[in-house]
Amino acid sequence: MNKQKRQEIFARLRDDNPNPKTELNYSNPFELLVAVTLSAQSTDVGVNKATDKLFPVANTPEAIVELGVDGLKSYIKTLGLYNAKAENVYKACQILVEKHNSEVPDTREALEALPGVGRKTANVVLNTAFRQPTMAVDTHIFRVSNRTKIAPGKNVLEVEKKLLKFVPKEFLLDAHHWLILLGRYICTARKPRCGACLIEDLCEFKDKTS
Repeated sequence: MNKQKRQEIFARLRDDNPNPKTELNYSNPFELLVAVTLSAQSTDVGVNKATDKLFPVANTPEAIVELGVDGLKSYIKTLGLYNAKAENVYKACQILVEKHNSEVPDTREALEALPGVGRKTANVVLNTAFRQPTMAVDTHIFRVSNRTKIAPGKNVLEVEKKLLKFVPKEFLLDAHHWLILLGRYICTARKPRCGACLIEDLCEFKDKTS
């Protein structure tokens, strides 16, 4: 995949969707942090159903600490791994209150020090809430990057580093969202919808579907 192809791929994705957004519901960096933490092995739709009830009741670190682990579980019990997620979110909220004046930090180091927050979650928060040029590689982005040959890699970190290197700078802030949406709705895992894809003629996947 050469530089010109990548330029054209992202130009088309931008023209089609100039202001891409996450499909998680949130209204501030804290709500986004909680939603992304809850989204592991859960769908955005499922997370939104839970947070649409949780956030009107508790959408600050103090409010969730006051709610307690069991109280939090009652709102998120429809999600996979909800016991562990409740513990992590509760502990993260304690740290935010005690160490960060209840504010979500805008550095990778501080975010990854929070329970339940790994590299991918930190990247989503840094990119979406704080508009930093990071690349959160989930299963969709990993698949699309390898299948199209935009940024092939053996693991998520390798793909992340290649995307940061190869995606033209003018597209870097929103590339994460475009690639996720492409993977979620068009370049699907079992059978990609190549005929409906904006970038079919630029993609280097050998086994395209009609």
